[in-house]
Amino acid sequence: MANHLYKQAFDGAVIATSYAEILLNQAIKEHGEDTPVCYPDTAYKLPVITALSGEDVKTLKDLVPILNRIRVTNVKEDLTLEGAKTNGEAAFYAAEIIEALRYLKGQNPHVKPWTGFLADPVLRKFGIQLVDFTIPGVAVIIGKAKDSKAAARLIKELQSKGIMLMLCNEIIEQLLEENVKLGIDYIAFPLGNFTQAIHAVNFALRGGLAFGGITPGNKAAQLEYQRNRVRAFVLALGEQDEVRIAAEFGAIMLGFPVITDQPIAEEVPDWYVYQPDYEKIVPYSLELRGIKLKIVDINVPITIGPAFEGETVRGADAYVEFGGGRTTAFELVKMVGPDEIEDGKITVVGPEIDDIEEGSKLPLGIYVKIYGRKMQPDFEGVLERRVHYFVNYGEGLWHVAQRDIAWVRINKDAHAKGFKFRHFGEILIAKYKSEFPAIVDRVEVIIYTDKEQVEERIKEARAAYHQRDERLRGLTDESVDVFYSCTLCQSFAPNHVCVVAPERVGLCGAVSWLDAKASFEITPTGPNQPIKKEGTIDENKGIWRSVNEFVYNSSNRTLEEVALYTLMELPMTSCGCFEAIMAMVPEANGLMITTREHSGMTPCGMTFSTLAGSVGGGVQSPGFMGIGKRYIVSKKFIKADGGLGRIIWMPKDLKDFLREDFIKRSVEEGLGEDFIDKVADESVGTDTEQILSFLEEKGHPALTMDPLF
Repeated sequence: MANHLYKQAFDGAVIATSYAEILLNQAIKEHGEDTPVCYPDTAYKLPVITALSGEDVKTLKDLVPILNRIRVTNVKEDLTLEGAKTNGEAAFYAAEIIEALRYLKGQNPHVKPWTGFLADPVLRKFGIQLVDFTIPGVAVIIGKAKDSKAAARLIKELQSKGIMLMLCNEIIEQLLEENVKLGIDYIAFPLGNFTQAIHAVNFALRGGLAFGGITPGNKAAQLEYQRNRVRAFVLALGEQDEVRIAAEFGAIMLGFPVITDQPIAEEVPDWYVYQPDYEKIVPYSLELRGIKLKIVDINVPITIGPAFEGETVRGADAYVEFGGGRTTAFELVKMVGPDEIEDGKITVVGPEIDDIEEGSKLPLGIYVKIYGRKMQPDFEGVLERRVHYFVNYGEGLWHVAQRDIAWVRINKDAHAKGFKFRHFGEILIAKYKSEFPAIVDRVEVIIYTDKEQVEERIKEARAAYHQRDERLRGLTDESVDVFYSCTLCQSFAPNHVCVVAPERVGLCGAVSWLDAKASFEITPTGPNQPIKKEGTIDENKGIWRSVNEFVYNSSNRTLEEVALYTLMELPMTSCGCFEAIMAMVPEANGLMITTREHSGMTPCGMTFSTLAGSVGGGVQSPGFMGIGKRYIVSKKFIKADGGLGRIIWMPKDLKDFLREDFIKRSVEEGLGEDFIDKVADESVGTDTEQILSFLEEKGHPALTMDPLF
């Protein structure tokens, strides 16, 4: 047996809990035992304690009995795997306490790029990518690689596979030395040093609380959730110490194997293993954790992966820029017949990147021909929206908007590495074929950079957009006899079921009715299943017998009924990936909406994070509901509760995002063009009295509507 490792885990737990006791006593002496203690912008206070024991921590004095209990019950010289895991749990508690003390009185102890604690909005930002396995796993990397260049190669390999990265200790400085891109935008989090590795643990445990609906303190359910649903592993690089080893056995307790590049006296098979070869360590780790990847070899000189989706290319860093109002640009996916396409062909019509000077602004047309025996015209728009994601997966590429308002940049570094315009075609062909094999048989891409050709071809594109829009305008909930489920998030939220209708987008904002329809056609056994509209129970509230039956059977028989058109009765459940949250404000007889991006207080007395903690996890919460932003401008928006006129507050950024469609819908509902100005935002305030005064002054319609209750 690996007695030496187990003894080190015990010694590490002793050191960690003793250190935590010293720092806690110092903090109580300096700040007072009644000083509040919590992490910023989270609904889960100190998530390790909340998740594993459920103990309620408000002030420093609350931590004293918890630490004493852990030292008595967990820290034991039990030289077995179970004993080592128990000591690892003690190290987790100690690290959580040590780190929480760094945030006393609202202090932020970190400077960029170090992140420290990752707030709830970060967890929810990546929620949909975690649940659909765009992010296929999480690598927690602790320590120091054998050299900085090896560290950079290791990280690039993981990023190319889409792995989320949690980084701690010297490897961060090694990567910065090699100019590796780190931070939230790159799904590569430099947490900090020493006990700051605990922020990877509390991130994972909040996944169970937020998405899994696990009750705080239900340790057995949490451990099962982590083993089965959070596909994480630990790379322990460089020289080890006892505290690190203890924490690594804590990771093993959660079901995360540890792979080290340091010789060990004896391995713990499947859990604590040795792999010194940096060429093999990534595939070995993925195999050990059971992470299966769909390998796509794309012949381009830059790294491709979702890690770069959030990368920003500023104007000063751009080698070339297209669209965005500076030039004409469009993108079009067109279904063609088998005789109209040459599979794999890429053509650049106009200047290539080698023909232009740095800082150039060019027109751009991305024209993608697709043939497939099961391809349908309705799928064109669905596939066209993927251009945005696929291009953004390229390191040094930046894409925003779509259709004829697309805006694209290629940065100087990508150009220096040899990226050409034709490589857009390589990316798109590879991704379409790998992501949509059931409907895509052949792909051809034409890249237009010639001004005359772009101006000519954009006419065809705009005609196609118009035709699609007319088709979509005719899609209402009444015009179809089938809704679709989305159970994609059940990988993280086992009891949650989205019901996607033509007039209600999925709460993540990423799945429309047409998306779900296409998904079902592509993968008939996938997460988007048709739900026949049969047995109307209440048309106004949106309740159907067939929908209830589907939701009941698909939610592990936890939800018996759901209403699509009301917030107040049997609302649809939420997983945790929602873009926004609605909440009733009884004093104003209306509702407020906040978004993941808005971190400030709201009129219901809770931030987004606190609200999200009570709404997610697949539970019904009458009066509260997670939604996709576009649902707000749907004709079916809480129709049974009074519709758009019930909104009394939302962040200014959300107003600006929806403004044009919001005003149009306001006019359609007879609320007038100025209704958006009657809706309060943070500039008015978040205090109910302030808002009521504003609403009364503006004559907001919610004040005279029937009571919400």
